[in-house]
Amino acid sequence: MSQNGVPDFAELLRSAQYTAVHLEMRDIYSVGNEKAGFEDFLRTGRTDVDPDSPFWQGWTPLVRETVARGVQMRRARIVSEPVTDYIRWEHALTPVNVAVGEQVRWLPRRLASDIALPGNDLWLIDDRRVMFHWFTGDGDWAGHAFNEDPDVVKMVVAAFEAVWERAIDHEKFTV
Repeated sequence: MSQNGVPDFAELLRSAQYTAVHLEMRDIYSVGNEKAGFEDFLRTGRTDVDPDSPFWQGWTPLVRETVARGVQMRRARIVSEPVTDYIRWEHALTPVNVAVGEQVRWLPRRLASDIALPGNDLWLIDDRRVMFHWFTGDGDWAGHAFNEDPDVVKMVVAAFEAVWERAIDHEKFTV
């Protein structure tokens, strides 16, 4: 357990028994470990789609391990259109997420207007535990909070499922 009773992310994902879902709602992130890859994409249009490359080593082994235990992993992204350069890069990288076992869908923001959404990106584990992530205005990490309150979890489940139902499978979503 990390500080303040909030589990570290790998620990949280390893605790999943059935489902792990991720809701992303920003049009740009600027977290430090992605900076070089994003800048390269802007310069060259190329992305690292080798799930075994050093860029992915913090993520793909954890997803493979989680999916191998029978956990269903779903990721939904709500995006503005036209999409930002960051979202174009994220879309280009998503085949790796899919290749290692995640299901990914995209929802244009204009189709989410009547969905009650949480104020922050999140991970929901087994429809029981939520880890909210918040970011600075320009997209860098600003913190996170862990929540198991049944009313909060119920709201998050409803929001994610509404987004998922409307969202477009990655293979059919174009940027």
